[in-house]
Parts: sequence; C-alpha cells; structure tokens
Amino acid sequence: MAAMAALQSSMTSLSISSNSFFGQRLSFPSFSPVTVKPTDKPCLIVVRLKRWERKECKPNSLPVLHKMHVKVGDTVKVIAGCDKGKIGEITKVFRHNSTVMVKDINLKTKHVKKREEEEQGQIIKIEAPIHSSNVMLYSKEKEVASRVGHKVLDDGTRVRYLIKTGEIIDSAENWKKLKEANRQEKTEVAAAA
Repeated sequence: MAAMAALQSSMTSLSISSNSFFGQRLSFPSFSPVTVKPTDKPCLIVVRLKRWERKECKPNSLPVLHKMHVKVGDTVKVIAGCDKGKIGEITKVFRHNSTVMVKDINLKTKHVKKREEEEQGQIIKIEAPIHSSNVMLYSKEKEVASRVGHKVLDDGTRVRYLIKTGEIIDSAENWKKLKEANRQEKTEVAAAA
C-alpha cells in the first residue's frame, strides 16, 4: 500500500509539457474505403498443378504467363526427349509453365481403378505435356523443321512465319480449318454422349 501511495505522489509531481506526447490522445489518419473496380471478364485461367509444384505469381496472385513460339493447332516436330523426330499437332498449351500437349506424343501409362461394381479397372495411355523448348514448328509441304519469325504484312496484320521456308503460319485459312476441326470434335462428343 505504501508503495502505491509513493507511486501516485511521484506521478503528480511530474510536470508534463504541452508539446509532450504523454497525456495526449492518439489521432490516427482517417482511411477512406478503397473502391475496387469490377472487371468485365472473370479470370479464366485453369491451372492443373501437382501438390509439390509451385507456380510463379505476380503481385496480384495471378500466375505469370510466358510467351511461347507455338499455338494450338500448329504442326510441330519433337527435337528432344524419347519421342525425338516425331511429328504431331498441338492440342493444348499451358502458358504458366511453358509446356504443350502434342497429339499422340509423349504417351504415359495410367492405371485406372474400377469405380463401380460392374466396371473393370484398366490400363490406359494418356498424353503428357512436353516443354515448349523441345518442339519446333514443322512445314508439311517442305518437310523441314524451322524456327519461327514475325513480320507485318502490307495490310498491317502481324503474322508468324517459318524462317527456313518463308511459309506463313498465321493465315486466315489455317484458322478456319482449326475452327472447323474443333466444331467437328464437339459434335462427335455430343453425339457420343
């Protein structure tokens, strides 16, 4: 008790100047609520990763998407790996880790368990992705693999072309063929279901 009384008397004897921090109320700056601008298009990035994989992200937590020299529908030749020398068409592109899926190339065996009583387990072959640096654009007409170049045509469109042959890859005819093939696949899948 005596200690408490001594403490109170010492506190009253202290002189606090007006410019001192002690004894004043803290005033925090007022924060206005941050307005978030809604985007017109939602983010449609679909990334299938293994549990142990880490994807490189931007500050806004979206994955960093790498520029690639190939697109869906391009004919490519595999230049490295166990399928070296094989030719196929790109079916899917994963820009977050620079890999591509090529039709009927880099097939892996997958063991599938049965899900229902009457269904049997099976062993199937699935396509696995290949790194984009292991494929090279291929010309079917000249039968040669080549690096890709970019140029601007007279009408102002920017197109890709094969450096060895000069063949233009991004022509309107090629895109029409690709769209028709996609439509046929969708109708076949719908008819099968």
